[in-house]
Amino acid sequence: MNISGMLYGSKLLDIVEFPRTEVLGPESSNQQIKELIARHGEVFIKPIFLGGIGKKGKAGLVGRAKDLKTALKEKERLYFVEHKVGNNIAKANGVTFEAAIPAEHEIYLSLTDSTRYRAPTMMMTHVGGVDIEALPKDQIAEIPFDPTTGLKSFVITNALADLKAPREIISPLAQNLPKLWDLFHHYGMTTLELNPIRMSQVKPGSLTPLACDFKCGFDRDDPRVRRLNLPSDLFAVDYSDFEQEINQLRTYQGQSDVSVINPNGTILAPTFGGGANSLVTEFLGDDAIISSDFGGNPPYQKMREVMRICLKHWLKQTNVLFIIGGKANNTDIFVTFRAMADALREYFSNHGPVPIYVVIGRGGPNLSRGLLTFKDVLEQLGLPYRIFAFDSAMTDVVRYAQAADKWMKAGGREMLAKQLGIAA
Repeated sequence: MNISGMLYGSKLLDIVEFPRTEVLGPESSNQQIKELIARHGEVFIKPIFLGGIGKKGKAGLVGRAKDLKTALKEKERLYFVEHKVGNNIAKANGVTFEAAIPAEHEIYLSLTDSTRYRAPTMMMTHVGGVDIEALPKDQIAEIPFDPTTGLKSFVITNALADLKAPREIISPLAQNLPKLWDLFHHYGMTTLELNPIRMSQVKPGSLTPLACDFKCGFDRDDPRVRRLNLPSDLFAVDYSDFEQEINQLRTYQGQSDVSVINPNGTILAPTFGGGANSLVTEFLGDDAIISSDFGGNPPYQKMREVMRICLKHWLKQTNVLFIIGGKANNTDIFVTFRAMADALREYFSNHGPVPIYVVIGRGGPNLSRGLLTFKDVLEQLGLPYRIFAFDSAMTDVVRYAQAADKWMKAGGREMLAKQLGIAA
């Protein structure tokens, strides 16, 4: 998730006029907070975590207040609080004050791009406000729908009828939930989740769905995301300098998905393709420095810059430069390999040689030209290498890279350094 909470969620919901709870940000004055409490009787105080990290309520990180003194005390407690979920640690930077909404019914709704159905999919239950995983399957509706027509009212009505939802909530939800498809579709989202939506009597005699929490994730390569003019730091939470540099290169052509696995690893593996990335990451384990996917037919300049950043941050500690990917359909191997080889040659020219073993495994268009280009550069630099073409099993290539790493650790690095005339 790139956005979690109502600080930015309320602004996005306002774009499509979806009803929501009233929200004040960390800059709000005491008078504004006092007036919010007077209007609604109670407020929730929630820490602001950039990026998505959940289970704040279970960790006691949601405050409640019915007066200004308590609200300010909770603000002080939560403003810079740290929250750990699994291996993820996030630090808050501010709080929101959100109006409490009394309601008998709570709704969970999410929209996702489903790989299972190969279609956008709605997941909904009228037992909201809880972890969706905790509910039995017969209380959850999971409905794929046609992206050309979008999320229509009848899809929602049928889903709620199948769930045997109370009749009084069906019509207001069928009227308002289709608005979320416009938000999801027109702004490059991959996931949108509201939990809970509280059914409140804003007007006597009828219920109105009010969003009380918000999460969403974006396809960062989709240019429609830029329509929202979101601050860039939303997409750089807890990223290393290396990851932030790579993220600056995101364009619609060519992927640049990367994360640091082990900053003390010894195998630098620029990888092409999601399937290859999964296999390589699993096999290499802690020996891998990064997990990456640089596929999508990146242009020469982008791939050269990506490689330059990888080498700048990690080459000095690397034993094996492992360039690996599946058999590409549309990626020009010659272009990507020429860019990577040029970046490696430039690094050696600017910083001097580094004792590394190079292992390459790839397939796709212009493969022979790409491999020959890389081979020429490696021989010019005096580096040992092993090249595998499209007819080699990827698991065998990964095992070879691991064996090369073990050889380097067992004295090969010193031997190679001596041949290059440098210190190991």
